[in-house]
Amino acid sequence: MNDVRPAVPADAPELVRLRNLMFEAMPAMTALAGPGPWQSTAERVLRERLAVPAEELTMPSFVVDDPQHPGRLAACAVGTLEQRLPSPGNPDGLFGFVFNICTDPGHRRRGHARACTAALLDWFDTRRVGRIDLHASSGGEALYRSLGFGEHSTALSRQRSY
Repeated sequence: MNDVRPAVPADAPELVRLRNLMFEAMPAMTALAGPGPWQSTAERVLRERLAVPAEELTMPSFVVDDPQHPGRLAACAVGTLEQRLPSPGNPDGLFGFVFNICTDPGHRRRGHARACTAALLDWFDTRRVGRIDLHASSGGEALYRSLGFGEHSTALSRQRSY
């Protein structure tokens, strides 16, 4: 059973733990995964962003609890909601981004990631979000395509390490 629920501020440490597991599974990020200052910052951001009233939420997050270990999460999906200027193709100007989709290794192949992601997409749909983007790993691509994601032109991006 996939009992998906919205994440709450107390889930922040577990969301960060799952985020690190996600990084460990990504070949380009493996060397960077593990303890670091990013974790306390991520936990603080999650606590703050999940503590706002529902109508002000801009970082929707959905989780499945680990039934054998109270307080631990089995899976999660996190997103962001951004208000941009409306356009002919997106008259409300709402954009979503999906990230941090991870299932604890002991709970994989049970549909938890699909359930969390579907709940996140439903959340976006109820708010009439015109476009939702994500960066897919090769392992997650089939799941995302089955949920309606496809190729889209991507703008140039700039990345800096600080």
